[in-house]
Amino acid sequence: MDIIFIDDFRISTLIGIYPREKAVPQTVEMSLQIGSSTAHAGNTDDIGDTIDYALVVERLRSELAVRHFNLLEKLAEYVANLLLEDFGATWVRVSIAKLGMMRGVRRVGVVIERGTSA
Repeated sequence: MDIIFIDDFRISTLIGIYPREKAVPQTVEMSLQIGSSTAHAGNTDDIGDTIDYALVVERLRSELAVRHFNLLEKLAEYVANLLLEDFGATWVRVSIAKLGMMRGVRRVGVVIERGTSA
């Protein structure tokens, strides 16, 4: 399996369980590993034959700008499902972190892996 990756992608979204977090967007840091065969694109040199990471970033920016998630776990599941269902990935690893949430802690977050059953 080949992996397309997007590292250290910072995006603003409403995330959290506290009243302030539900009202004020926060920046989260996301890293994505997207499993998909790139062999055909490697032969054709055509962006249409692979997962276009620019489209992934654009889609996530537009989707997360209008959504609220209580938990990072829910946000990670949402991102994983979007990559699997809408972009045709066969496997994904999604890492999402909140930045500077606690004194003396740079990042807190979650990492999940999901794949298609087919």
